[in-house]
Amino acid sequence: MNHKIICFGETLWDMLPSGHMPGGAPMNVAIHLKYNNYNPIVISRVGTDDLGDALLDFLKKKEVSTEYIQIGITHLTGVVKVNVDDKNEISYKIVEPVAWDYIQYEEEVAQVVAQSDVFVYGSLAARSTTTRETLLQYLPIAKLKVFDVNLRPPHYNPERIQHLLQFADIVKMNNQELDLIMGWFGRAGAEEQQMAYIREKFGLQMVILTRGEKGASVLTDEGYFQHQGYKVEVEDTIGSGDSFLATFLSNYLQEQPIAACLQKACLVGAFVASQKGATPAYDPQNLEASFAEIAS
Repeated sequence: MNHKIICFGETLWDMLPSGHMPGGAPMNVAIHLKYNNYNPIVISRVGTDDLGDALLDFLKKKEVSTEYIQIGITHLTGVVKVNVDDKNEISYKIVEPVAWDYIQYEEEVAQVVAQSDVFVYGSLAARSTTTRETLLQYLPIAKLKVFDVNLRPPHYNPERIQHLLQFADIVKMNNQELDLIMGWFGRAGAEEQQMAYIREKFGLQMVILTRGEKGASVLTDEGYFQHQGYKVEVEDTIGSGDSFLATFLSNYLQEQPIAACLQKACLVGAFVASQKGATPAYDPQNLEASFAEIAS
């Protein structure tokens, strides 16, 4: 695909009871974009350690460019201790400080950002001063800005999230995150009303809401769209939301109808939840036929 997409933020290892697997929302989104025939750019940072080398090797095997992943000598590559006792509600202990907390601003990268079509960023990368300041320098020069809200306590605060929302054109969050953010504003109401409030308050083109096994919804100028989701036997939900976002964006950038983007994103998200880890391989063109039996 011709669209240039940048994914900014954390690259790390998810430390699971069964072993460690590559992770980090921006990297997961990039890999799923690659499955959809895009060539995304990842802006991140790893350490000069075995885990950093292995992460770069993993991305190369997935044919995702590592050109803009910095290598630092001071801090170790990021790791996250994952608790999967509840497969539907994964909990994370995100170690800090690590390499991706220190992504440095680079003029060459700023030019790449300015020339890109889409810039995907999340809230977790803003937990540290260095990476947050770098992000805040790139956001004003980016074109279509996609904010993947990823609230992992204690790595956020209301002021920071609201600041990041002010830059966004498209926002994706889950239903618990929507409830939490609406609580900051003292607002209640039906889901569609809450989405409309967020969209109007921050001047957003689109709000995308995921609801786990209950599907997802989208609010745009075109209207309010819902999909009931797909029922699957959940292996783990790691990366399911990332695959959803990448699939939605892939189809949206190809000017597919919103309802079709939503349906395909829900299907891929369900498939990933039925597999181990964040980036199981699949062919988007064949997935609907291959996994027709998972449809509810």
